[in-house]
Amino acid sequence: MTQLDKAAAVARSILGAELDAGECAALAGKMGVHAMKEGEVVVREGESRRTLFILADGKLSVCTGEDDKETHLYQLRIGECAGTRAFIDSSERKGRLHADTDGAILTLEPEDFESLIETHPWLVYKVMRALFRVTHTNLMRMNLESTELRNYMMKTGGRY
Repeated sequence: MTQLDKAAAVARSILGAELDAGECAALAGKMGVHAMKEGEVVVREGESRRTLFILADGKLSVCTGEDDKETHLYQLRIGECAGTRAFIDSSERKGRLHADTDGAILTLEPEDFESLIETHPWLVYKVMRALFRVTHTNLMRMNLESTELRNYMMKTGGRY
């Protein structure tokens, strides 16, 4: 992936929703590219790696459990990101990322992102807003799934 391709991938991502072309290019300049191979475990549960991942091409799943008993929790769409909690607060990985196909992932390290604070403070602000939206969306989805499960189990309030 070239620099121009990275900037275009950032623009199509959740993080790029509020960014102009110059900001996308500046952020892309701080990002790496990981060429993933089908079946690869990109990051393991329990790792302390703080990298933020943005799916640029291919299919990538969030999983838990052992290799032989893994549970797929979610398959990322192009432009979605994974690892927001570890990126922000250095917490251990609560799941693993498993490549379902060959593809490409943009990577961002906290130190590289933080280096933009002095030169591009509005870019940092907009990206942090996007990360908050990602976290909020995940929380709302989990609450909805919990409610649906409770309705199913209790056979009340739902159409089960």
